[in-house]
Amino acid sequence: MHKNLLTLDELQEIDLKLDGVANAREVLMAEITELDRTVTAARQELLLKQEEQAQLEDEKASLDVTLAAESENIVRSDARLKEIKTQKEYQAVSKEISMARKMKAELDEQLLQKIGQIEELKVEIAEREGNLAQLEENVSSQQSEVQGKIDALEKDVAGDRKSREEKVRSLPANIVKRYGTLRELRRGIAVVEARDGSCLGCNMNLPPQLYNTLFRGNELITCPHCQRILVLRQQTQG
Repeated sequence: MHKNLLTLDELQEIDLKLDGVANAREVLMAEITELDRTVTAARQELLLKQEEQAQLEDEKASLDVTLAAESENIVRSDARLKEIKTQKEYQAVSKEISMARKMKAELDEQLLQKIGQIEELKVEIAEREGNLAQLEENVSSQQSEVQGKIDALEKDVAGDRKSREEKVRSLPANIVKRYGTLRELRRGIAVVEARDGSCLGCNMNLPPQLYNTLFRGNELITCPHCQRILVLRQQTQG
């Protein structure tokens, strides 16, 4: 077989192996990304709960201030009540005290609710923090395992990459370009076998004269139907 044709056939075998490794690497990288996404989602959920707790703490602090102010108002009003001389003023201050005590009772109830919500959130946050720590540990272990697989793949094809570079350097630039273009157009398959008068790339019959020319092996011949480069591999085995 023509030397360039033989080199192209070998080059494609390497490229197909590299394609397979690249696809496997992409799948493994997607696993790492998904693991990262899982941890990020858990962290985000924890952050939202922490922000919710902070908001409740702020609301509780505001209630504490308001409650303290109402308590002071009641104390002052009680003190005023002892100094009042007229019935009308006494009734007015008594009404103020009654409203203030009602407000204080409502504030006390709201404060208890906030405290209860905060305590529940603290328990949930503690649980989420524990779960997140465990998740991060598990994910780290899984990512290390996946990265190990990626490293093994890269190591496995290191020699193939070097061999590919050598083969590409040995071919004319125009043939390499043509091969690369066909690979892009034909889903990675630029070189196909011709057998029994047919192209095994597209399964179309080849013109008899063209098929016979392949046996001479002194030029690159492409399939008139799919434009892939044709080889007679039975010759390379003989």
